[in-house]
Amino acid sequence: MNQKLGYVAILGVALMMSSCGKKLGQFSADYFTTNPNPLEVVGEKVPATVTGHVPSKFFVKNAEVTVTPYLVFDGQQVASQAYSFQGENVRGNAPVISYENGGNVTIPVSFDYQPAMAQSVLELAFDVTQGGKQYTLPRVQVATGVVATAALADVATVTPAIGSDKFQRVINEKYAADIMFLINVANIRANQLNTNAMNELWSEVDATKTNDRRVMKEINIESYASPDGGYDFNYKLAEKRETNTDNYVRKQLQQQKVTEFGNLTANFTAEDWEGFKTLVEKSNIQDKELILNVLTMYKDPEERETQLRYLASVFEQLADQILPQLRYSRITASIDVIGKTDEELLAAAKSDPKSLTVEELLYAATLTDDPALQEQFYKAATEAYPNDYRTWNNLGMVQYEQGKYAEAKASFEKSNSVQKNQEANMNLALINMLDGNYSDAKNLLGQAGGVDELSDALGTYYLKMGDNAAAANAFGDTKSNNAALAQILTKDYSKARNTLQAINSPDAVTYYLQAVLAARTNGDAGTVLSYLQKASQMDPALGQQALTDLEFSNYDVSSIVK
Repeated sequence: MNQKLGYVAILGVALMMSSCGKKLGQFSADYFTTNPNPLEVVGEKVPATVTGHVPSKFFVKNAEVTVTPYLVFDGQQVASQAYSFQGENVRGNAPVISYENGGNVTIPVSFDYQPAMAQSVLELAFDVTQGGKQYTLPRVQVATGVVATAALADVATVTPAIGSDKFQRVINEKYAADIMFLINVANIRANQLNTNAMNELWSEVDATKTNDRRVMKEINIESYASPDGGYDFNYKLAEKRETNTDNYVRKQLQQQKVTEFGNLTANFTAEDWEGFKTLVEKSNIQDKELILNVLTMYKDPEERETQLRYLASVFEQLADQILPQLRYSRITASIDVIGKTDEELLAAAKSDPKSLTVEELLYAATLTDDPALQEQFYKAATEAYPNDYRTWNNLGMVQYEQGKYAEAKASFEKSNSVQKNQEANMNLALINMLDGNYSDAKNLLGQAGGVDELSDALGTYYLKMGDNAAAANAFGDTKSNNAALAQILTKDYSKARNTLQAINSPDAVTYYLQAVLAARTNGDAGTVLSYLQKASQMDPALGQQALTDLEFSNYDVSSIVK
C-alpha cells in the first residue's frame, strides 16, 4: 500500500515537473477571434478586441507571455499596447491561465489610422519568459484589412459660420406731426401748421416727387378728443377734428403737387382713455395711483369722468397737465426708402467700398461666388469698419474656405478680440479640429450656441471622436457629405440616401459615399461602379482608394479606374 502511494506521489511530481519544464507550445490562429474583422476606422483610430481561447494542458505553469499586436502594411508595422498573461506558478500581477483548464484572454487593440492600412494584416507577437529564459514564438495572423469609410469625415468641408448682414433694400421711415387743438374746438390754428415737425413732414413728402428711391406708401390721420365732457359731444368733436385735418392734408398735397402718396386714411377716437392712462402713468402727479384705480374700477366713460371730478384737486392737475395733450390730430407719412440695387452695390464695393455702410458691404460680399473677390470685399470691410466683429469673422470664413488656415485663424481671433462672438468661436473650433486639438475644439463649440452652422460642425466633431450615433443626432437634417457619412456608419441607409440626393453641389466624396451606400445595400454592380467612376473623374485619388477599399471587395473596380 505504501509502495503504491509513493508511486502515485512520484508520478504527480513528475507530471508537475513536466508541465513546468517544457517550453510553451506554438499558439494557433484558431485560438483567437477578432471583433471586428476586418478592422474598421472609428474616428481617427483603428480599434478592435482580440479574444484568445487558450485550451487546457497548453499554458505551462511557470511561463509568462507578453502579447504585442502589430498591424502590418505597406512594408511597415505599428504596434498596439502589449498585454501579459502568466501561468499559475508565476509571481506577478498579470491574468493567470490555468494549465488544467485553459482560459480566455482579452487583448484590446488600437492604432492611429493611416490610409495605407486598408491592405493590412493584424498579427500577434509572443515573447515568453520561462525559468529565467526568454524566447519568441511565431506570430499568428488574426485579422485582415481595415475598412476606412469613417476616415472620409472632413473638417475642411464644414461650412464656417458667417456673421450675417442686416441689409434691407427697402427701409420704411415714418414722419409724424401733431396738430394741437384748444378745448372743445376743432378749428386748426395757423401756428400749428408751422412747427418744425410739420415742416419736416412736408419736406419729406415733397422729396418723393423727385427722388425715385423715396416712395410714399401711406398718409394716416388719427384724431382725438380728451375724455372730459359728454361722450356724444366728444364724438362729434373728434370727428370734426378728423374732417378738418383731412381737408388740410388734401389741400397741402394739392399745393405741393404730390399726386403719388399711396393710401390716405383717417380715423378718430372720441375719448382717448388709453392715451390718458399712459400720460398719467408717466406723470409726476402726486395722486396718480388714485387716478389709475378709478380707471380700473369704473369702465363706463361718463362714470369715470364723474369720479375724477369728485377729486377736485386731482382733476385740476389733470386739466392742466394731462387733458390738453389729448386734444390733437396726428399726421403720419409712411415713406419707403429704396436702397442700391445688387449691381450698384457690387460696383461700389469694387470701386469705392468706403462709400457703403457696413451692412451694404457685408451684403455685397454675398453677391459673388468668387473667393478672391469676397476676400477683397471683406478686407475692405475690416479697414472701413474695424470695430465690427463680423468683418473680421467673415474675412476668416473666406480664408478658411480657400485653405488659408493660418490667416483664417488670425482673422477669427481678431474678431473675438473686437467682440466675443459665437461665430468666431465655432470657426476657431474648426481650426482646432484641423490641428487635432479636440479638447479646445469641444470648449469652443460649447461657446457657439445659436449659430446656424453649428450642427454641421458639432456632427463632424463627434465623427472625429468616433461617436457616430451622437454625430448623426447632431447633424439632424443637415445636407452634407459628413452628415450622410454619419448616417451610413449608423446604418440609417434610407436617411443617408435622402441626404446625398439633396446635396446641392455634389462633389467626388458625394459620389463615393453613394457608391458605398449602394454596395452596403446590395446594389447592382452597374450602380456602384457608375458612382465610383464619377468620383474618380472628379478626384483620381478617390479612384485609387477604391481599388483597395474593402467596401468594394465584391466589385471589379479596376474596370473603371485607370
